[in-house]
Amino acid sequence: MEIKILGLDPGIAILGFGTIICHTSGKVDPIDLVKLKDFGVIETAAKTPFGDRLCTIYDDLHTLINEINPDLVAVEKLFFYRMSHTITVAQARGVLMLVLSQARLPYVEFTPPEIKKALTGYGNADKLEVQAAVARELALDFIPRPDDAADALAIALTAWFHQSV
Repeated sequence: MEIKILGLDPGIAILGFGTIICHTSGKVDPIDLVKLKDFGVIETAAKTPFGDRLCTIYDDLHTLINEINPDLVAVEKLFFYRMSHTITVAQARGVLMLVLSQARLPYVEFTPPEIKKALTGYGNADKLEVQAAVARELALDFIPRPDDAADALAIALTAWFHQSV
């Protein structure tokens, strides 16, 4: 059986996404248990009115979900850094959660330390360690770019690891 997991890294300027295909049964070579399907970002321009930026995220997420048709969505939970940044990310995340609810998609959430621990075994791993783990787990000879897309793939992989337990 195959499961398609969409990972989402919320943001107002850049929202990262990454999709993996995971095999849960059957005679599959271990190297083929999880494969990269797609990754990228949804971007909004800084000088665009804030409401229009949220509408872009809303519309683009609907399009993305219709194209990918995921079985499960994994989302990064908010982790507080700078208060003004956290508020705008929270607003973008609210739009993201609305789209998931409208599509009636099951989702799971993970904090950054949970994602880091799942990929590296260490909850305080740095960004490069996590990105290297993403490339290793997906048998890639490159680190996905931009960082937001690599983060989204890390979130999707974390969901897969939690499904496999």
